[in-house]
Amino acid sequence: MSARSAQLLTLFKGALLAVALTVAAPGVSVEAAPAAKKTTSKAAASKKAAPKKAAAKRPSTAAKKKTVASKTKKPSAVKKTASLATGIAAASLPPALSSGGTPDRLDLGSTVAFVQDLGSSDVLFAKNEAAVLPIASITKLMTALVVVDAEQDLDEQLEITRDDIDYLKNTRSRLVVGTRLTRREMLHLALMSSENRAANALGRHYPGGLTAFVQAMNAKAKLLGMFETGFVEPTGLDSSNVSSPRDLVQLMKVASSRPLIRGFTTDTEYQVLVNGKVERFRNTNYLVSKPEWNISVSKTGFIREAGRCLVMLAQIDGRELAIVLLDSTGTLTRTADAVRIRKWLESTV
Repeated sequence: MSARSAQLLTLFKGALLAVALTVAAPGVSVEAAPAAKKTTSKAAASKKAAPKKAAAKRPSTAAKKKTVASKTKKPSAVKKTASLATGIAAASLPPALSSGGTPDRLDLGSTVAFVQDLGSSDVLFAKNEAAVLPIASITKLMTALVVVDAEQDLDEQLEITRDDIDYLKNTRSRLVVGTRLTRREMLHLALMSSENRAANALGRHYPGGLTAFVQAMNAKAKLLGMFETGFVEPTGLDSSNVSSPRDLVQLMKVASSRPLIRGFTTDTEYQVLVNGKVERFRNTNYLVSKPEWNISVSKTGFIREAGRCLVMLAQIDGRELAIVLLDSTGTLTRTADAVRIRKWLESTV
């Protein structure tokens, strides 16, 4: 090939190369393209990384469940009940006292305390007297009142059955299934030793059974003017059995007019034969055995919702006084409160 032909061929190749570069990437230099590609890759990478960063902040499924659980966590147990039989509102303290009561000059451990002179009707001490609360085994005073007023045969033999077992609180009893006692004996143990199976058996052996018995309890409460009181069963194990301090004073006043109830609630101990074995029962209120106390009616009670309760009619300084203590926390607090009230009354009132 001549020199002229080689020169023309070189010029032709150069022209073709220029045209190809112009069409492939107009306005972009050949050296700049790789840099642009790198920039684009970084931008894309940053965009891809962004969701990962956001995802890192997003709570895990387990965390979500934990958060939801914490938001929907049920509040701690609050003392409130409702009387199904009478439609009484949920048991409660007045709003200002819902934290468990207000301080009092005697510094009592009971949330509710009420002392009334039955002779003059003067209220000598009151703490949260408007409260309507579960009353636990104080219920048995009304159980006894219904049984006594029905004039059922006190010498009739009643039998403890599986229907008398406490499946609500799972409390124990020495009155095993098959135990046979008279109605009088059942009443004695229910009042003095707060025997739940005995109380339930009394209700079962009422004409019409437990349903009719509970109806009679509520009818008796209304008849006595106890309009803040309601019952759903005869033992007090159900926290829907509720009352107020003033209603309980009324109940004790009426109960005190029944000699059988007065005697059984204040007896210190009693023996019965259970399956051929002598069982000794004692009063749940040890104050009845104290010579300095002249108690005519007494009843204790305890379930978790009610705390420890004590009601009494007692002679103090020549006056018959009604004492109501509800929702005490400690095992001995209710009786310690009663002693404190007595000393205060003897020294100041």
